[in-house]
Amino acid sequence: MDSHLQKDSPFQTIISFHKLIESFEEIALSNVDYRSNYAKALLKEIEALPEFRTGIRDYSVIKKNEALIKNLLADLFPTALTHNEIKAVTIPFQNVSFNYTERFKKILSNAGNEFYMEIRDFDDHQFYINNCSLILGSYYKQHIDFNRPFFYDIPDENGIEKHYRILYNADFIEITPTENAVHLTQDDIDLLIDNYNDIALWKSKFPKESWILKGFGIVSLFDATTESAVSNLKSNLLKPDTKNVASNEIIENIFRSIFKIPSLRVGFIIYNPEEEKFIKPIKFDKQMQSFLLSTDQEVDCKNAFFGCSFENLLNNNEPFVISNVKKFIEESPNKKLGEHLLRQNIQSCIFAPVVKDGNLLGVVELVSENPRDLNSVNTTKLQLVLPYLTDTIDRYNTDMQHQIEAIIQREYTTIHPSVYWKFRKESQNYFQNINHTKDYIFKEIVFKNVYPLYGQIDIKGSSEHRNETVKSDLKNQLNTLLEIFDTQELSANMVLLEQRIFELQSLRDELDFPLKADTEQHIQRYIEEEIHPILKNTKGSAKNEKLEELYFESLDEKSGLFYQERKKFDNAMSIINKKLASVLDKKQLEAQQIYPHYYERFKTDGVEHNLYIGASISPTKPFDIMYLHNLRLWQLQTLCEMELEHHQLKETLPYELDVTSLILVFSVPLSIRFRMDEKRFDVDGTYNARYEVVKKRIDKSYIKGTKDRITEKEKITIVYTQNSEEAEYLKYIKYLQHKKILEPTIEQFEVEDLQGVSGLRAIRVKVINNTINPATKKITYQDLLDELN
Repeated sequence: MDSHLQKDSPFQTIISFHKLIESFEEIALSNVDYRSNYAKALLKEIEALPEFRTGIRDYSVIKKNEALIKNLLADLFPTALTHNEIKAVTIPFQNVSFNYTERFKKILSNAGNEFYMEIRDFDDHQFYINNCSLILGSYYKQHIDFNRPFFYDIPDENGIEKHYRILYNADFIEITPTENAVHLTQDDIDLLIDNYNDIALWKSKFPKESWILKGFGIVSLFDATTESAVSNLKSNLLKPDTKNVASNEIIENIFRSIFKIPSLRVGFIIYNPEEEKFIKPIKFDKQMQSFLLSTDQEVDCKNAFFGCSFENLLNNNEPFVISNVKKFIEESPNKKLGEHLLRQNIQSCIFAPVVKDGNLLGVVELVSENPRDLNSVNTTKLQLVLPYLTDTIDRYNTDMQHQIEAIIQREYTTIHPSVYWKFRKESQNYFQNINHTKDYIFKEIVFKNVYPLYGQIDIKGSSEHRNETVKSDLKNQLNTLLEIFDTQELSANMVLLEQRIFELQSLRDELDFPLKADTEQHIQRYIEEEIHPILKNTKGSAKNEKLEELYFESLDEKSGLFYQERKKFDNAMSIINKKLASVLDKKQLEAQQIYPHYYERFKTDGVEHNLYIGASISPTKPFDIMYLHNLRLWQLQTLCEMELEHHQLKETLPYELDVTSLILVFSVPLSIRFRMDEKRFDVDGTYNARYEVVKKRIDKSYIKGTKDRITEKEKITIVYTQNSEEAEYLKYIKYLQHKKILEPTIEQFEVEDLQGVSGLRAIRVKVINNTINPATKKITYQDLLDELN
């Protein structure tokens, strides 16, 4: 007998057979002799055990009288059904049970001595309230449907977890209040019904052991393993968050319950229709494995690995079943697939297509280490689970597409979050009108009266550096070729070498002059067409062959040229751009807190950025010119921080490069329009185009009357036109000088006239290269006002 009572209960539980005894007393008075005599004989035996009627609190009494109890319950537990029914005496919701049928005994015996039977997902809170609900239904006659399906999960002799649905019969139970019971009004009952989760309230209305539960119940189980396993699979697969999909172990246990195969393992692969490939779902790499792609990340569906075996699966969406892998290897022309499975100790398998709307989404892999465990007959069980697998994979694909779209938007388009709402609004208008009008004309996305801010941090002399590294690599390559030819033994058949040596020397001499546009391509073509054939078709000394081997190893795979110095330059450029862009993007998140504004940046030979701020970009938030000033101060401080980051980075670069910084101030509001053909924003209007002209030409311009560039390394140049702009930025500079971010010296000068643009002036100031970076402290326009006041 199992007798594990829950600790807290509104009941004093007393096992009693009084109702059953009363029914036998009625039978004893009947005219049916054999029934009457049987009842009288049982009643006579029971006379010596009055607690059978009054109530048993000592469960050892039940253990001592198992045979008598079995006879007493014979009408309820027919001997003819004992090997079929799963049945026992119990107290509802309690782990108290005895008088098992033979089938129930066998199930418990197979589970093992250490198995403890308890209701699935049934905690103390549910136990207490379900008992209270029994009282509400039995004593207060409230029609409360509190029951939900209850299950016991019991392993069989093979370790496969089986699921049994629990049914209770409470006909032989009566519930009565004690003197400690609280009398409930209808208002009390209504309050309880509306507060299921308030356990303290329930315990106050039903104090511990304030009611008596007297009698016994009957529990009947039926094997609902398949239905329950399918339900569990559904719950796990259809979770809203695909990240929380159950582990592979949980999924495999569910499938083992459905197929009743202890060694069953489960795998899965995604089908990519664009490339006709099977792919491991990387997102579920910890939850799902693959046996077909045990080592590869992806495989072409037409790969010889699959041969013709998967034609039916791909073309007709029908499962591919191998009930005996060894036999498959002997009989099938596709031995490669069979041997691949056998290396993983797979003796039988099912590869089932997951299909939605006629489109193949993926393949479920079921494998076993035993031949014939999986076959064409039990393949039909997949019909129970494939709908849920289909929904899960479809959600996975949809989620993946959404994330891909998000990445494309973030990385490849200019639809910044600050203006996304307007694109969304226009898309909604299109969506709502698409069924009503054949031709919907998209409205242009325009933001009027916005203030622009432009800044850049540029690699100083990047074109000159690039040309120098190209010349250096070309010289090194030509010198290496001349060294190889110098060690080459001349013969009557190879007098052409002398001419080639002369031509190589001539090309090397050309590199002492400025590089022409086609020099690199000309030398590359000459080496590939004239020199490499000679090296590959002549055999020299061991030393010469070693030089040739080292030479070809030094060539870049793409260009066929030396790429040592240029690679250092390119890597240095990439490191600088990546670092400075990351600083700018990080600081930009802070800037959005000032006031939502449009932001875009570009990596060229440095990092450029455009900002646009105004009421039209964030119409729900009142705009004040103070936000513009705040953003200008943020921009200046951010460029200071980017300069400092570069200074700290410079010593670690593979190629030393300096940077220059520039800000263009423009105080006239303008309009920006999204160019549908270019998929980017641009300044709108003829007058405003002047701003774009200045942006494109200003960084290469000179100080008026000199040949000195307006930009200089480790300095920030601020270009403006109005006196008010000058006064504003001098205040910012003075404040940042006070904060030991900028040096005391300020340069002011006029900028040479550009085509169609004159009257530009500039301020230039050097950033202090401290080890400690004070620019990282966030400074606002209000801080500046407070300091100056």
